[in-house]
Amino acid sequence: MSAHVPTSAVLQRLRSEAPPDHVSVGWIMEQLEERSFGLLMFLLAVIALVPGLSTFIGVLFAVPAYQMIVARRSPALPRVATARRLPTRRFAQVVDRIAPVLRRAETLVRPRWPRPFRTTKRMVGITILLLGLTLALPVPFGHILPAFVIMIVALAYLEEDGVVLCLGLALALVSFSITAAAGWGAVAGIEWLDRL
Repeated sequence: MSAHVPTSAVLQRLRSEAPPDHVSVGWIMEQLEERSFGLLMFLLAVIALVPGLSTFIGVLFAVPAYQMIVARRSPALPRVATARRLPTRRFAQVVDRIAPVLRRAETLVRPRWPRPFRTTKRMVGITILLLGLTLALPVPFGHILPAFVIMIVALAYLEEDGVVLCLGLALALVSFSITAAAGWGAVAGIEWLDRL
């Protein structure tokens, strides 16, 4: 088995090997291979924290989640997305900002328990699908916890950390419970108002 290369180092390699003018989303995803699931989920979860975008992003999570459930090696995005190009200079700036953050995370998140990481892909896909649905619900501030849980699961996938993956799945159960309680409370409140 080849030694694990941290994601921050992979991104720096992509930065140095990028074509001189433009890079496409498809090229980036192809270079990342299986790690592209983790990076895609992480970026979508970050965007989901922006107020007003969580509903759209929650629905969009169905795409990578389904592809994890059917055990695809890497996510397949529509051609209109993979063909989108980014100036190499801009790509380098993004990598320069993300890589230090990932390096700090990699001091805590590292390859551990590789078997759970590889054998739970379908279950993780179902979890991400359900978390995406909770993101789409119109619950005030209800998008914050699911987005953070997805970020934790994404980091686990990026660094092949089965320990953090199990932690993320446990936090997903907490998130589902809170969402269910909030939904039940909203329904009970509406029924109470109707009886007045």
